[in-house]
Amino acid sequence: MTRYQAVGIGNAVVDVISQSDDQFLSRMGIEKGVMQLIEQDRGEMLYAAMENRRQMPGGSVANTIAGLGALGLSTGFIGRVRDDEPGRYYAEAMAEVGTDFVNAPVTGGELPTSRSMIFVSPDGERSMNTYLGISTELGPDDVPQEVTRNAELLFLEGYLFDKPKGKEAFLTGARDCRDTGGKAGITLSDPFCVERHRDDFRKLLGEMDFVIGNEHEWRALFRTDDLGTALELAAAESGLIVCTRSGEDVVIVNGDETLRVAVHAVTPVDTTGAGDQFAAGFLYGLATGAPLAVSGRMGCIAASEVIGHYGARPEADVKAMFEAEGLL
Repeated sequence: MTRYQAVGIGNAVVDVISQSDDQFLSRMGIEKGVMQLIEQDRGEMLYAAMENRRQMPGGSVANTIAGLGALGLSTGFIGRVRDDEPGRYYAEAMAEVGTDFVNAPVTGGELPTSRSMIFVSPDGERSMNTYLGISTELGPDDVPQEVTRNAELLFLEGYLFDKPKGKEAFLTGARDCRDTGGKAGITLSDPFCVERHRDDFRKLLGEMDFVIGNEHEWRALFRTDDLGTALELAAAESGLIVCTRSGEDVVIVNGDETLRVAVHAVTPVDTTGAGDQFAAGFLYGLATGAPLAVSGRMGCIAASEVIGHYGARPEADVKAMFEAEGLL
């Protein structure tokens, strides 16, 4: 049985990316800079309106796992796609970047494979319109115990909290991973996601070894405008707490220790995947035993690489970038 250094559980979404301007967004009724969940009909309409579109496998945690694979770790991804053209493309594309796509595409599923239409503005802001499709049906039966019990790190995607069986899948996978000596963690994903599932997220913190979120998500989780208070409360309930802050220092809280990791400003081309690749860099450090300050810096470097081009996955050799800064 394969022993994975990192396994993710998340939405398996085909990302479709197109450039657009603010006038187009306004005309199409798209809210700039946020992720909106949409129905199938609107998804098909927006897809048809995209010009010069590019397709790639996506999903927040899937992007993180692919980033870890690119850094040389043995990785697997647990997600749900239909046995349709996008679903087969997704499974094959994950395998091509060195990540085992654990679940075979579902035959006869009623819902199609998930896709996200991402419109990138000239200022680098991305406006995501996501039709979740069959991804939302992921449950405990889709989480093979032989995978989670052989994962050194298990990373969970908060977006899957929208259905009870997704929550059950997370708890089952996390407990199996931790029972065999692995570490389990979650990304908070989105402030609106946190607000929808605040109580369940709070309960889950006690089951997690690490939690990654941005300042808006942490404030939303604890219903406070004071970030310091939110992180203090989080640290009292869980293990390692990581907070990103859009171009400002990253804050890491580990018990009584608080670290701040400097961020070097980069002019973004496309901010899609910045948080996902920060997580990849940070978790690479965690998986390889690096100090937390080094892990945080790795996360910042990985994020800076991905915002320098279109798309949510790295194009440069990020490991070489770590070496250039003397982090390895």
